[in-house]
Amino acid sequence: MKDLKSILENEILSRVNKPLRYVGTEYNSVKKEWNKVKLRTLFAFPDLYEIGMSHLGLRILYHLVNEQPQYLMERVFSPWTDMEQALRERDIPLFSLESYRPIAEFDCIGITLQYEMSYTNILNMLDLGKIPLKANERKNEYPLIMGGGPCAYNPEPLADFFDFFVLGEGEEVILEVFETISSHREKHNGRQDKKILLKELAAIKGVYVPSFYKPIYVDGVLIEVQPTKPDVPRRVVKRVVQDLDKAYFPLKPLVPYTEVVHDRIMLEVLRGCTRGCRFCQAGMIYRPVRERSSEVLERQAKELIKATGYNEISLTSLSTSDHSNIKPLLKSMLDKYEQDRIGISLPSLRVDAFSLELAKEVQRVRKTGLTFAPEAGTQRLRDVINKGVTEENLMEVTTAAFEAGWTQIKLYFMIGLPTETFLDLDGIVDLAYKVLHNGMRILREGGRTRQAKITISVSSFVPKANTPFQWEKQDTLEQLKEKQRYIKEKIKDRRINYNYHEAELSILEAVFARGDRRLNELLLKAWEKGCKFDSWSEHFRYNLWLEAFQELNMEPQELANISEEFDRKLPWEHLNMGVTKAYLWQEREKAYQTVATEDCRYQSCTTCGICQDLGVSMVLERK
Repeated sequence: MKDLKSILENEILSRVNKPLRYVGTEYNSVKKEWNKVKLRTLFAFPDLYEIGMSHLGLRILYHLVNEQPQYLMERVFSPWTDMEQALRERDIPLFSLESYRPIAEFDCIGITLQYEMSYTNILNMLDLGKIPLKANERKNEYPLIMGGGPCAYNPEPLADFFDFFVLGEGEEVILEVFETISSHREKHNGRQDKKILLKELAAIKGVYVPSFYKPIYVDGVLIEVQPTKPDVPRRVVKRVVQDLDKAYFPLKPLVPYTEVVHDRIMLEVLRGCTRGCRFCQAGMIYRPVRERSSEVLERQAKELIKATGYNEISLTSLSTSDHSNIKPLLKSMLDKYEQDRIGISLPSLRVDAFSLELAKEVQRVRKTGLTFAPEAGTQRLRDVINKGVTEENLMEVTTAAFEAGWTQIKLYFMIGLPTETFLDLDGIVDLAYKVLHNGMRILREGGRTRQAKITISVSSFVPKANTPFQWEKQDTLEQLKEKQRYIKEKIKDRRINYNYHEAELSILEAVFARGDRRLNELLLKAWEKGCKFDSWSEHFRYNLWLEAFQELNMEPQELANISEEFDRKLPWEHLNMGVTKAYLWQEREKAYQTVATEDCRYQSCTTCGICQDLGVSMVLERK
């Protein structure tokens, strides 16, 4: 590997953008002797280093595995196009950061599936590593390819390319998986027999081996996905961490030498959400809510500051202000670290006065921006999606924000939601103007010269698996573009900045979010045509995707615009994420009746199934 290191340092790194992406010498990185461990594993993130190194799951699993003396885990990310070109020109295989080993030399490669638009990068990374793309083409000498993360709850569009998937929370199951693999290899003189090994892995709760299941179609309609082996479960059940206080969390995490997206301490205060937004996949698949106690969080913060040198702590979760002890916890941390100019940030705040109280607290160290997500422009549509936010809430919290000194506020909305009309789009524009004019009045009356500025960011609704809206059809491309134009034409004030996502990207995301195994060939063909980094607008090439669809006699809008019925089998029904299909359908029906569902933390149990069927329950702050 010294030759590769020399080539990189002398011939390549000086010629590529941001060479620190590829050197692997970060503070707190772990380098182990290759021949002194039983199993050599690799964490692969199919996007840029700056994105992947901001992912808390990577840091948790990297350090958890490397703390085991018998295993090692190294990292690899998608190289940017200039680095890829340099590797291909010199016929250099994709390599790990820690040891510069070709990725094909590892025993197991775990690929995180965070978003659908990274799928072509997965194929690109395997190809760069000189690893056959399809699982049935990889002989025993090739590494096992494992997938996990939120998209693993519908992995069918990737089934041909992976040996197995892990459903649920990785720190709960990863060591069981690696123990099974290493024990198997010991019995087989350091080698593996994949046919036998995959059967052993399938016996682990939460492990899904797609080659042991077969989709059955009648007249092009999926009837079921059935096991082809007698000893594998009909439904694979996800793994869940029972208690975050007892769960592993790294106290000496990786610290990049180059700027990444989230360049700060990430302290996970709680996991899961029971607010019940009907479009939100994360709010369903990460249930139940489990909090870390204040005592554990304060101890972790102290150790992390000592081990990293960061001057900011981000209290991360799906809804940080929902932690039942968040206000005293935040005050305690600020009191301790304010004199050292260590700030606290809250990345996810609800539209309520309590959230603003928290935001005011964090300003004691440094000013941060304020972002709120009403999601829809009218109360009717917010009730449909069960957002639990009113216009009065938004005006109260933004009024208080302007009075407290903020001048810029961001608002997030979604278009294309079920039952949406143009009156709902008018509501987006009206809310933006109301907040702007209210801010201008407050600033003027306060004698301040700065102008109020509002940014509205609008994304397109994508029906996601395992949500109440998984049965909904998506708007057509023309409808989404018409709605984007409609909003743009209504905004005339330069103090309102309007951003929106590419509608074509949302169509493609919907195709893969709810797709089945027939999409494997589509993905392969699109990659062969040159598709990669699809989530990056400068590289997204929808025309090539359309060519791939046409050559396979597929129509993207037909796939995205399917409206399913309850009795029709969904491609992911053989995978159990804990919330029942009946509950999701009930929530869909309540959406059309504009009936709200209360948060089960504060009201009665909604019987979603997670606590009843998986034997887990909410863990809130211990008093």
